[in-house]
Amino acid sequence: MLPAVRLISEAAELAAQRHNGMARKGRGNEPYINHLAEVANLLATATDGADAEIVAAGWLHDAIEDTDTAPEELAQRFSARVASLVVECTDDMSLPKAERRRRQVMDAPNKSAGAKLIKIADKISNTGARIQTDPSAEERDDLADYVEWATQVVAGCRGGNAWLDEKFDDAVKAARALL
Repeated sequence: MLPAVRLISEAAELAAQRHNGMARKGRGNEPYINHLAEVANLLATATDGADAEIVAAGWLHDAIEDTDTAPEELAQRFSARVASLVVECTDDMSLPKAERRRRQVMDAPNKSAGAKLIKIADKISNTGARIQTDPSAEERDDLADYVEWATQVVAGCRGGNAWLDEKFDDAVKAARALL
């Protein structure tokens, strides 16, 4: 296995290559890589830098879902655990959005401890991206809808890291202040 710094650095590089040119939902036309960096940093902070594989998986958590990256490639380049964590965080994009959302809520309690942390970090990042100064009615509706659903997903993921749980609660509080 790669040394920790290389594992994280190479995961960040692959994430940047695979998500190149993609824009993030919310926050205007922010590059998608900013979301992946935020998720990875939340995980690095939550684990106090002690789990390089979870940070690498944070960088890569959308790679299978949004790009032509295969789980086997992640296992070969990084580790079986990194690939497994990313697979656990991957939605089946052939399903309608409502069904993908329902499955996330139902599957959350059954995820591994690491995948639960990634899910919470992802929801923190996505909630923050939807918080706008003086939101339009459409932005407010999107925020309310996202926060309601994200809260259900995170309910099944809580308890593995108090700091991450608190950061999610803070993001929800900030979002609800705009509703």
